[in-house]
Amino acid sequence: MPKQKTRKSLTRRFRITKNGKVLRQRAFTRHLKGPKSKRRIRRLRAKRQVTGFFAKKLKKAMGK
Repeated sequence: MPKQKTRKSLTRRFRITKNGKVLRQRAFTRHLKGPKSKRRIRRLRAKRQVTGFFAKKLKKAMGK
């Protein structure tokens, strides 16, 4: 059976840490930042953890 190829689109959007956690970027950070508060923009910069069954599916698609 051949090896499973990594989904390249997923490697750009998600990152797997050394401990196996899946991290993602927050939405609403690209443009139109004027009406958003500085606090909100700062908090949107933080990475969020993907949990549950979706994280399991992502790991499999990324070949981990």
